[in-house]
Amino acid sequence: MLKLNVIIASTRPGRVGKAVADWFDQAARQHGAFEVNLVDLAEMALPIFDEPHHPRQQNYQHDHTKRWAASVDSADAYVLVVPEYNFGPTPALVNALNYVYNEWNYKPVAFVSYGGMSGGIRSVQTTKLTLTTLKMMPLIEQVAVPMVNQHLDNGVFKPEPVHEEAATAMLNELNRWASALKPMRG
Repeated sequence: MLKLNVIIASTRPGRVGKAVADWFDQAARQHGAFEVNLVDLAEMALPIFDEPHHPRQQNYQHDHTKRWAASVDSADAYVLVVPEYNFGPTPALVNALNYVYNEWNYKPVAFVSYGGMSGGIRSVQTTKLTLTTLKMMPLIEQVAVPMVNQHLDNGVFKPEPVHEEAATAMLNELNRWASALKPMRG
């Protein structure tokens, strides 16, 4: 079975991302196409990039990098659960993406974005530039959640049918791409 890492990109105390990711994690498990692993960048606790060698060399010196590289390498596909910080991605996400290189290559990635009026879509667009440089395939299908606070009930994300339908369409497409790209990594 293909493996999917759902990565929570916000590390901020009081963040909404965990609630959104918890919902999506369950939706992905119910979808059934993937073995799902929820990865929290806050728990990974990666310092600002501190490896002495270029990530392409995979000559990792620090345990936190080795742990992160193993997590990234274990997946066939990713869903990034992202807010929008000043029209862009979180610093934690940019840092995490830059920590490794080969482990990302030839894998598809999709987004569950959230925020205010824009629903985090500007963050997604900005992040896609980095992802293509990592030889990843960012998908068009995504779940966007504008006005995310209106969908929270005592800290639990309550999706609307449009979110559930978008999640299903995205997971279907992610499965197609993950299956197609897997032989390229062999």
